[in-house]
Amino acid sequence: MGKLFGTDGIRGIVGEDLTHDLAMKIGEAAAYVLGGKKDLVVLIGRDTRISGQMLSSALSAGFMSQGAKVIDLGVVPTPAVSYLVKKYKATIGAMISASHNPSEYNGIKLFNNEGFKLPDKTENEIEKYLLGKAVPTTNVVGTYEVCDTAVEDYVNHKVDTAGKINKDLKIVVDCAYGSASATAPLLFNQLGLDATFMNFEYDGFNINDNAGSTHLEGLIKMVKKEKADVGIAYDGDA
Repeated sequence: MGKLFGTDGIRGIVGEDLTHDLAMKIGEAAAYVLGGKKDLVVLIGRDTRISGQMLSSALSAGFMSQGAKVIDLGVVPTPAVSYLVKKYKATIGAMISASHNPSEYNGIKLFNNEGFKLPDKTENEIEKYLLGKAVPTTNVVGTYEVCDTAVEDYVNHKVDTAGKINKDLKIVVDCAYGSASATAPLLFNQLGLDATFMNFEYDGFNINDNAGSTHLEGLIKMVKKEKADVGIAYDGDA
């Protein structure tokens, strides 16, 4: 493992450890290392942090500087990026999230064309370009588009693979003001479950704030109040 990449990509406080400049360099270096001479298609998803759009724009610019076609998935869970990379036949997937951390943090995690986390060897190769080695320039400019089917395609996949569902259960779902806010209500309603949702009205700053898997007190209280059978808590990137 290198100096920048941890177990879940590159994370840190935005503007200090993780800057827009670093995000652009990550896109540029990843495109060069993973793309070779192929036509690059890159999917980018993010959680609800206020810094997500800025980092997504910078990351996109880096990818496009190497001729990549960038497809913006918007707010989606991390597993959605992993799944959609393969479904959409993309070359690279990127998720912008710091999971359970407070909103001032963010991170960038990369996936290969099979939807798996990059091996350490590949991350180390990318890191060489982030720590000083220059990425060869190209005169090919990439493109950018927004995908409006990502949430629907991911939720449909989860429904299709859910198996037998006990629809008699009453559940409470804590979305942590994060990525689950975009998918959990659709998923559980589509499954026909009696579900109460909490902490889904995000504002970019409240992700994981006294909510979700790291703060279970509110969920416990709501489960008792609703006389529910089950409580489910997500973290920031679901």
